[in-house]
Amino acid sequence: MAAKQGMPASALRVLEEALGMDFTAAGDTAEAVAAEGAYYLEQVTITEASEDDYEYEEIPDDNFSIPEGEEDLAKAIQMVQEQATDTQILEQKTVLPSKQLIPEVIEDFLCNFLIKMGMTRTLDCFQSEWYELIQKGVTELRDTGNVPDVYTQNMLLENENKNLKKDLKCYKQAADKAREDLLKTQKERDFHRMHHKRIVQEKNKLINDLKGLKLHYASYEPTLRVLHEKHHTLLKQKMLTSLERDRAVGQISGLQATLKHMEIGHNYHASETRVPNSEKENAPEGPTQKGLREAREKNKCKTRIEDNKKDSEFPTDMQQNPNLYLCKENIGPAKFDYKLNNIFRLHELPVSCIIMHPRKDILVTCGEDRLWKLVGLPKGNVLLTGFGHTDWLSNCCFHPSGNKLATSSGDTTVKLWDLSKGNCILTFEGHSHAVWSCTWHSCGDFVASSSLDTTSKIWDVNSERCRYTLYGHTDSVNSIEFFPCSNTLLTGSADKSLSVWDARTGNCEQSLYGHMHSINDATFTPRGHMIASCDACGVTKLWDFRKLLPIVSIDIGPSPGNEVNFDSSGQVLAQASGSGVIHLLDLKSGQIHKLMGHESEAHTVVFSHDGQYLFSGGSDGTVRTWS
Repeated sequence: MAAKQGMPASALRVLEEALGMDFTAAGDTAEAVAAEGAYYLEQVTITEASEDDYEYEEIPDDNFSIPEGEEDLAKAIQMVQEQATDTQILEQKTVLPSKQLIPEVIEDFLCNFLIKMGMTRTLDCFQSEWYELIQKGVTELRDTGNVPDVYTQNMLLENENKNLKKDLKCYKQAADKAREDLLKTQKERDFHRMHHKRIVQEKNKLINDLKGLKLHYASYEPTLRVLHEKHHTLLKQKMLTSLERDRAVGQISGLQATLKHMEIGHNYHASETRVPNSEKENAPEGPTQKGLREAREKNKCKTRIEDNKKDSEFPTDMQQNPNLYLCKENIGPAKFDYKLNNIFRLHELPVSCIIMHPRKDILVTCGEDRLWKLVGLPKGNVLLTGFGHTDWLSNCCFHPSGNKLATSSGDTTVKLWDLSKGNCILTFEGHSHAVWSCTWHSCGDFVASSSLDTTSKIWDVNSERCRYTLYGHTDSVNSIEFFPCSNTLLTGSADKSLSVWDARTGNCEQSLYGHMHSINDATFTPRGHMIASCDACGVTKLWDFRKLLPIVSIDIGPSPGNEVNFDSSGQVLAQASGSGVIHLLDLKSGQIHKLMGHESEAHTVVFSHDGQYLFSGGSDGTVRTWS
């Protein structure tokens, strides 16, 4: 059988002539492999050995143990047979027939090789010569034999080598990518490690600072305790003193009533009693008598002042809004092509508010440097400077006549100023936190203010006291304004709502909801039929004041809208943005125009009376003029 699996010498010569290769050595190797891989079948007869030569294996009793109480011979035999059957099944080996490999014929091998190498012309020549030799009888098909396994194995190895090279290339790419990912991960790890170390350092620093503050606070506790005790002692003394004073005042009033009665009933005793009175007047006064006399004089002065100061009454017959007729006139098309004309550097700190005089070409600016300035136009010369507030100024408003000014400040006060003299004539104190805004009533007898303490107050200028405190907002009240020629107030709050109030009663009549962020400012049109409001994300909303419904919402964000104002015609709305851009909204077409000129945040914006100029203030302390 080994001889049949080899290759004849004629077939090897044919391969050598066709491919120009020496296959002799390969043929010898193939014969050797074939010889080693041959199998032979022999019949072997096993003779029966005598029983004496047999070796018996002892079977342990554990495998054939029978439970006690069930020693039955039939059951024991059945168990032994089952175990023997199981042993035979396990000892049997299933032998699968080997798949016989059919070797490839030399002719097919050569043709496949030439096709694979793309040698079509050589293939044509080989086929023509091969079949010609077969027809001439030089070569016989039965003598060619099969291709040795080594060539087939070489081809398989070549294909496997190519596949392995492809896999190697893929693995290299994967390794490079994994290397890049590893480097990236290492960098991120180093970054996060440094960030973690920095956070740990900051945490340790904060812990140390907190410990220091606790120790510092602990050192102040005894002092605070002593001060509290002194405070309570002084309160007790004050209470006792007030009781003694009340008792002495009661005695004096009783004596005065007795003296008057005596003077009316007994006139002749009056002349006799004047001498000791004169002696008492000439006699030196004690500290108690002097204190009683001063207290009596102060009470008399206060009584006279209170009698002279009476509360103002809210007007019932309001005059008609004059802007209704001004806006109906054909003023002309709205102006949007403003250009930066001039820059006035008026404050050292940010400008918080700009307002126009109701009749003259004069404006007032307020700044965070605690000053307000009266500025003449168009040159921008400072006519008057107001000192008096102890903290930054937030807003200001002209009296309807234009001769007084109201200012609100972070020092929790509202001050009234006489512009003819430039001095403060009245200060309203009552808010517990910073005051954001103030506004005059059209009659000039009331001033309203809004504060960070979530309340608004209505102040009576004549009686110099707070008439109403408006409760209802749940966060800072950032804006307040009187409706033109009416007793209606509008407030805008950080609780994202607008509220309409009746100033005569101090009651909230209506609330408007729609903003998603804190409202920074809200104002009426000159005609009063519409409200504009802006919030901390740059969203501006227009509201119908007659129906108390929203009209449109314009998102000019994400920078916050700090202030909104209408021009005198009510056709253009200007918004001062936190990005330093002044946005002009055309209410007819809905187009938005931008004025770029501020180098930093724009806080306030206002139109001139004729609409030809626009003034804006920024956080750099400058006022910019646009024309």
